[in-house]
Amino acid sequence: MRERMNTALYGTKRSAIREFTKLAKQTPGCMALTLGEPDFDTPEAVRAAVTASLANGETHYIENNGLASLRETIAEYERVHNGMDYTADEIILTAGATEALFTALFGILNPGDEVIIPAPAFVLYEEIVKLCRATPVFLDTKPNGFQIDAAALGALVNERTKAIVLNTPNNPTGCVYDNASLEAVYAAVKERDIFVVCDDVYRALVYTEDYHSFAEYRDLREKLLVVQSFSKPYAMTGWRVGYLMADAPVKERLELVHQYCVVSTPAPFQKACIAAIESDVTPMRETYRKRRAYVLGRLRAMGLEVPEPDGAFYVFPSIAEFGMTSAEFCRRMIAEAGLAATPGSCFGTEGHIRLTYCYADDVLKEGLDRLERFVGTLRA
Repeated sequence: MRERMNTALYGTKRSAIREFTKLAKQTPGCMALTLGEPDFDTPEAVRAAVTASLANGETHYIENNGLASLRETIAEYERVHNGMDYTADEIILTAGATEALFTALFGILNPGDEVIIPAPAFVLYEEIVKLCRATPVFLDTKPNGFQIDAAALGALVNERTKAIVLNTPNNPTGCVYDNASLEAVYAAVKERDIFVVCDDVYRALVYTEDYHSFAEYRDLREKLLVVQSFSKPYAMTGWRVGYLMADAPVKERLELVHQYCVVSTPAPFQKACIAAIESDVTPMRETYRKRRAYVLGRLRAMGLEVPEPDGAFYVFPSIAEFGMTSAEFCRRMIAEAGLAATPGSCFGTEGHIRLTYCYADDVLKEGLDRLERFVGTLRA
């Protein structure tokens, strides 16, 4: 019966991040710097809130889009901290940012539509677009220092372009799109019926004062689909809660996708998410900032070229000098050095690997020691 299944599944790739993490686990003595998983525990106040919710018997069906009190808290947080003007009725609580992205893209795409994805990019975008029977179109940002070039973007826009996906800070580079990049996208969409999906899940983990989300272009409100997550800033990856914000007429259609996909996010987590929003992520962000400085210093001392990340917890060093594909480099590093990283090819950009620094200091030191020895062997 396999041949009778949805044909869109046959071109869908498994996550290379998970595959290389699995390979590391299967290799005795190997350690991994692959997953974007905060090493912190979820804050105590958040865990206490879910415990109280369970004790109060809050285990029944809730509104499809999430508790009104949580959506109101999100709306106020976004207004105060990010300058957004979404109301509680323009917010959908989703099963992580993954479902928010799926809901957004499934809700706007028709077969034959095209979605422009600046690369390197998280593999999720490409695979969701293909599952929707649309076509991913990649914009190579590497020649422009991982920023968006207006001319290169303009060459890709056509009558089939339905959306552009922006992830800033970016996974895997950690780079933040500058004003020129955002203006290039603005010029491309302002006179066209093109949606912009703003994947801002790392917005709370920014190390520069000069950060702006494309969602701040409020004159394009009806074209914006803004995705957020509780996973990264609040160390809640396993909770699987995120949210999607969109202009009311668009949101009213998107909520149908959400309703028939997951019904609603778990009831006991709603109060816990309110507690998360009210918590301070500064200590975690400052820890990542210190780890970033350490990792960059070590990589540069090894002679590896690496763009400085302004957000998230990833670095994307170049391994082009070694004359092999990023997948080959990573496989050899697992076998010969006992260290796993993620190939740049997973993100659509060869000649790089992604290392994650949301690990404890001693783990980072040992991992980078292994990388240094491996690089030394390749250069010998």
